[in-house]
Amino acid sequence: MSFDNGLIDLRSDTVSQPTPAMRRAMAEAEVGDDVFGDDPTVIRLEERAAALTGQAAGLFVASGTMGNLVAMLTHAQRGAEVILGADSHVYLNEVGGLAALAGLQACPIPNQPDGTLRLDDIVAGIREEDVHHPRTRVICLENTQNICGGVPLSPAYTRAVADLAHARGLRLHLDGARLFNAAVALGVDAADLAGLADSVMFCLSKGLSAPVGSVLCGPADFIAEARRYRKQVGGGMRQAGVLAAAGLVALDTMIERLDDDHANASRLAAGLRDLEALEFRPTEPATNMVYLNLRPSAALTPDQLTHRLRQDGIVVEGGPRFRLVTHAWISAADVDKVIAAMRQALA
Repeated sequence: MSFDNGLIDLRSDTVSQPTPAMRRAMAEAEVGDDVFGDDPTVIRLEERAAALTGQAAGLFVASGTMGNLVAMLTHAQRGAEVILGADSHVYLNEVGGLAALAGLQACPIPNQPDGTLRLDDIVAGIREEDVHHPRTRVICLENTQNICGGVPLSPAYTRAVADLAHARGLRLHLDGARLFNAAVALGVDAADLAGLADSVMFCLSKGLSAPVGSVLCGPADFIAEARRYRKQVGGGMRQAGVLAAAGLVALDTMIERLDDDHANASRLAAGLRDLEALEFRPTEPATNMVYLNLRPSAALTPDQLTHRLRQDGIVVEGGPRFRLVTHAWISAADVDKVIAAMRQALA
């Protein structure tokens, strides 16, 4: 697939567009009022999402940020504390909603290069019972971990954190925005990564290419309560089956092909690795993200490189650390064009 505008857009997999099959499904979707619980297409999507993640129930939400926020509102009362990665999306890139809207305090701890949180660091972050302290209520993991390079967290690691959390009466929430990238990269079922968590959110609108939406999954009683919070934050979407229909097609047709995005990211990194102007961190892409630094000695500044590539029909952003993200609308031929353009620009 390729964009009608001819651009090669590597800014994010969020720029992916719905496939022709998704557009047909949206046009033909059977709908009802989802706030009243009678949109049959939304119900099918929620049931399918729950089954794939090893959970009992699902809740269709407008975005990953909304899904994470609703999960936090459901898991913890105002004034409690959430342990999460200092490089996590919930902490850095959700507009402070954890504090501003959920009334929760963040306890950020360092992400390791492989995206994990050290178990000892998690234990150290758990508050003792003391009238002066907020109560720790939730541990939040991110899989794949975006800023660390799109790296997947293994089932064994997730189990270790789940066991730690549950032994101390805490809840584990998984920000699985790119959960299926992790599952495909590791060769496991998504349920192996998400079934042990007390809740999990995954996005339909990134690598899966649906136009809108995410699904929050968890136990039935958790989802029943989360539905109230979704309404509270403005997430009741009425005839949302028009959107859910695309999500169903995404789950049926777009998961296995994520391996192509991973292969294209590896192809891109391999084609640029010998350029002295670039430094790769991590050195090998784990999924569909290539992170690279433009060295100070490079012939172009980050802004100049971005402008030069745009003239060649290639859209990137960042700098001096760039994130190049492959997705369904980036082909191997597109990758080769990017390699050639960057090599010429940085020669």
